[in-house]
Amino acid sequence: MGYLDNKSITVDAILTKKGRELLSRNDGSFNITSFALADDEIDYSLFNENHPNGSQYAGEAIENMPLLEAFPDENNIMKHKLITLNRNVTTIPILSITNQAPNLNKGEGGIIDPQTLNFDASVNSKESSGYIFTVKDRRLFKSFTGNGQGTAQSGTSQVISSTVAVSETVIGNTLSFEAISSDSLFGSNTRLVTTITIEGRDTGARATVPVTINKAASGASQYAQGITAAEKY
Repeated sequence: MGYLDNKSITVDAILTKKGRELLSRNDGSFNITSFALADDEIDYSLFNENHPNGSQYAGEAIENMPLLEAFPDENNIMKHKLITLNRNVTTIPILSITNQAPNLNKGEGGIIDPQTLNFDASVNSKESSGYIFTVKDRRLFKSFTGNGQGTAQSGTSQVISSTVAVSETVIGNTLSFEAISSDSLFGSNTRLVTTITIEGRDTGARATVPVTINKAASGASQYAQGITAAEKY
């Protein structure tokens, strides 16, 4: 990771791991249909309307801020995406997640069915382009599948074998998943914890939910302390 020279207009584009995978197939599945903009590096508190050199310099500090080069880590880049709202909008779209903290035993499945509040003149509705679901540690699931937006980016039903955490992103209206059945990742731990981030493709509204996978079926009170799989391994 590094900084870009902001003295000139620069477009720094790279392919994500998923993009490289689709490109390597050479079957037409690599097809860019949309893009997003974000302002992660911008600190708007630096806008100075009382700049000693005049109002035309109010944004000088912001314009001179360093910009990060592109890197394929969804946990640290493009976290604050720009959205377009209709005029006179007084509320910001937010996500409503019914299953806010899935707690699974080995081999159990779950569903996340998001709704977007304050979207498209509706109190609560689905976004037409669906949602982006990103799991921080895909190794903890036998399957991780987006449903309702076609199969091109719906995910896979396979166990991921890796010594380090591997994230995965899928697209759908809902998300279905199934926890691993093996004990191999648990070691001496009674449970493993990861997170799933949900993002509306039309609004940019985001929410992150923790997911707990228990080594053995038991009362939730016995799992007061856990670890994040990505941190442990």
